[in-house]
Amino acid sequence: MPRVAPSGSLSDVLIGRRSELALLRTVIAAPPSLALVEGEAGIGKSRLVGELLSASGARRLVGQCEQLQEPLPLSPLLDAFRLAGDLTTSRPVSPVVGALAPLLPELAAHLPPPLPPLPDQRAERHRVFRAAVALLDHLSPLVLVLEDVHWADSGTHDFLAFLAAHQPRDVSVILTVRTGSGTLPIREAFARAPSGPARVVSLTPLSPPEVEELARSILKAELPATFAALLYEKTGGIPFVVEEVLRTLLERLPAGEIPGRPDVLAALAVPTVLRDVVLQRLSSLDGAAREILGAAAVIGTTPDDRMLAEVTGRGPLEIAKALASAQAVGLLHEEDGQSRFRHALARQIVYESVTAPERRWLHLRTAQALETGPDPRPVARLAHHFRLAGRTEEFVANAEAAAGTALSHGNDATAARFLLQALEVGSLPRETRVRLAVKLGRVAVDGLAHAEAVPMLERLLATEPLPAHLRGELRFALGRLLRQQGEARAGHLQIERAVGDLGDRPALLGRALAVLAAPETVVDRHVSEHAARCDEAEEAARRSGDPDVDIAVRIARASLLLEQGDPGSGRLIDDLLRDDRLRDVPREHARACLNWAQGALHIGCLERAEALLAEGRRVADQAEYLRVAEVVELVTAAVDRAAGRWDGLEARVRRLGGTPGWAATPGAGTAAFPGAGTIASAGAGTAAFPAASMEAGLLLGALLAATGPAEEAVACLGEVIAIAERAGAVWPLIPAKMTLSRLLLTLDDAAGAAAHATAALSLVRAKGNWVWGAETVLCLVDALGRTAGTVELVDELGAGLEGADAPIARAALLTARAVVSQDPPEADGLLDAARTTLQEAGLRYEEAQAAERLGRWRCERGTGDGGPLLEAALRLYAAMGADRDLARISRVMRQNGVPIPYPWRGGRPSHGQTLSSREREVALLAAEGKTNQEIATELFLSRRTVESHISSALRKLGLPSRRELRAQGGLAGP
Repeated sequence: MPRVAPSGSLSDVLIGRRSELALLRTVIAAPPSLALVEGEAGIGKSRLVGELLSASGARRLVGQCEQLQEPLPLSPLLDAFRLAGDLTTSRPVSPVVGALAPLLPELAAHLPPPLPPLPDQRAERHRVFRAAVALLDHLSPLVLVLEDVHWADSGTHDFLAFLAAHQPRDVSVILTVRTGSGTLPIREAFARAPSGPARVVSLTPLSPPEVEELARSILKAELPATFAALLYEKTGGIPFVVEEVLRTLLERLPAGEIPGRPDVLAALAVPTVLRDVVLQRLSSLDGAAREILGAAAVIGTTPDDRMLAEVTGRGPLEIAKALASAQAVGLLHEEDGQSRFRHALARQIVYESVTAPERRWLHLRTAQALETGPDPRPVARLAHHFRLAGRTEEFVANAEAAAGTALSHGNDATAARFLLQALEVGSLPRETRVRLAVKLGRVAVDGLAHAEAVPMLERLLATEPLPAHLRGELRFALGRLLRQQGEARAGHLQIERAVGDLGDRPALLGRALAVLAAPETVVDRHVSEHAARCDEAEEAARRSGDPDVDIAVRIARASLLLEQGDPGSGRLIDDLLRDDRLRDVPREHARACLNWAQGALHIGCLERAEALLAEGRRVADQAEYLRVAEVVELVTAAVDRAAGRWDGLEARVRRLGGTPGWAATPGAGTAAFPGAGTIASAGAGTAAFPAASMEAGLLLGALLAATGPAEEAVACLGEVIAIAERAGAVWPLIPAKMTLSRLLLTLDDAAGAAAHATAALSLVRAKGNWVWGAETVLCLVDALGRTAGTVELVDELGAGLEGADAPIARAALLTARAVVSQDPPEADGLLDAARTTLQEAGLRYEEAQAAERLGRWRCERGTGDGGPLLEAALRLYAAMGADRDLARISRVMRQNGVPIPYPWRGGRPSHGQTLSSREREVALLAAEGKTNQEIATELFLSRRTVESHISSALRKLGLPSRRELRAQGGLAGP
């Protein structure tokens, strides 16, 4: 198919971009697929996509995002549907598509009848999202292209995140986005899409030979080296600028003369910047046209004639002539019956050509014209124009109203942004500043405006003399935001300070105390203190008479008891799940279920965790609570890890944690709420939340400790520990230290294992929750053996677990008692009881460890069914892909004369116990002391492939670590 140049392009040939175009063709050839085309303004993003579409036979829908929009979603998608043409296909249309009929009146005749409105706006938006996905599916196969997504409103971003998770199988999605425009909110949703992470196509400036080729294709002439070099120097290799410079030159000279006239090119003052081209075109217009075009630049990318007339005071005919003149010189072009700036940069340059006083006047006139327009008032646009007009009072009023509008649509992020802009005004009256700050504190949690809001609230608290009740509310908001930023200790301290100021506001006091009742958030607070806070919260809730506060406190009480393995927690949770008051608040309902699922995993109640996770996921989906999507995935991964469903789990966890470099930097965090744990408090998105990242890091470290390589597991766990210690977060600090201790034991580092176990034990004692410390005690007993101190420690653990229903802790206590027992039959019975406990709990990895321990015990003493137990453990390890454990247990089985059933059914393919040639080659180099990276470089392999070969070799050789591989020269046979 011949190439067709996009509208306005001077060249019908795409220069360079071969690999980028090939990648995009691969993307649309294998739907469902996602792609982000990114680059600076003028780099050729739209040109590349146009080339792709011109050669594709698939239906395409193309939508354009506007730079200034109301806080209402989906306008670029709706525009794409409007331009789709015939919507009929041979397949029936889903009735849910009728939800789009009111939004697409031009196409209503081709759509199912409109659906009755829903009372809940969030539910209505979810239905619209489903309808849009259903229509895309109906029209498929197709390619959906949305241009300039960096300008998209948050509603469109939410839809794109929804689409990434529910993408129809015959739909490909391509987004263009400008670099340097800030973080794109949907990047993480696209990275974790079920169809696979989005492919990113990054465009860079053309090289000098490519600039020469582009100019040659436009001018249809050969270029002297001097002209080509000067053209590259002046344009910087940006394709759009090259075309605009040449377009300008073509207006002056015939194409054939230009290559011989480098002086004309040199005469442009700064032709490397598009500003010079646009200003030259702007100067060709008469004064009236320049004035009208300047007003158009102030109004927006696509100004309408009525608005221009009101702002400039010019008549319709004069405006039409000015717009026509601007089109003639290439500053505007016609699109969908409207005059539109050819490019956002063109509008920006025209805008900046207007003097500052005149710009302020034009913004004021635009705002006044908008105020006389039809309802509803466009408060977002009014805020924009009043702000740039310097009318702070009107700006603040409209920004506050825009925040309210955004909040009514469930758009907390937009609301927070407007409030932040309003609070930046230096001359705000104190009452207004406090009012806006209180609103900001309420919305910033879910609005994810943590980094911006925290210093503003800190400054206000430090500089303004506030009444106690407002000071307490702001401290509470600040504490929650600090917790979101991953600053567990600092946030906890702020909320503690808030409590003293909230005595006259029992509802808010109850919520603050409920947050302080959560035991897993901060170090150095004993569970007895958390319990006391919970008692105080119940009293505050009773005084308030607010049923929502009562629910929040009951959630906190259930979480506190659950984390301690208190059997009463189950009854409280069941009562709450049956309570209509909780069901009436779906966000609270979903978050509570996810928190409880996490707590159930902490104590080893897998079946309960799975049920709570399913409930939380269902409620979040129904409520369209997109901000907990990442939390749902993280808890799902933790449940799968506990249940032994490890296939593909490592890759999922790495994506959740943002690996490589999984750990988030301080500054983002989790959205804490009364009674919330650290994880389910996170918003959507991203590995951008330190608590979620720490949990993902702990999960990854635990997986790597079993699957290898051990070096990466040690580094990963060490990073989790370092971040948790800085933040003062007790969870996952205790389990991370315990997991590292257990790993060091397998590496024969008993001293290091004991040190980490001892450090974890001190945290357990400070917290007073022995349910969290049982495995730590077992690590210490394994490291030190039976001593007077370890016997006393086991007794202390037993007393601490009295009455607790926590399978993991109970099994660890039984095992620790066996290790320090001097009665072999008693020890055997204890080990068997521990294995049974873990087996009944469904904790497959822990069950395998317990079976291995018991099997080894019986083999070494020549009693019982040790061999079958070792084989059972081996099969469990194999099913999970726990290669490091396979290597260890294989060695134990050989040492005890137990046959190894290779290849085991359901295991991974291998060469049996014989090293492949590549595994032998890698093993020899590792035995020489070379690092994985050195081996990868020498053998031209990826580092990951080397790690896989070493893990396989260690398993087959029955060696626990590289240390023994070096000792045996890498060639020890089975």
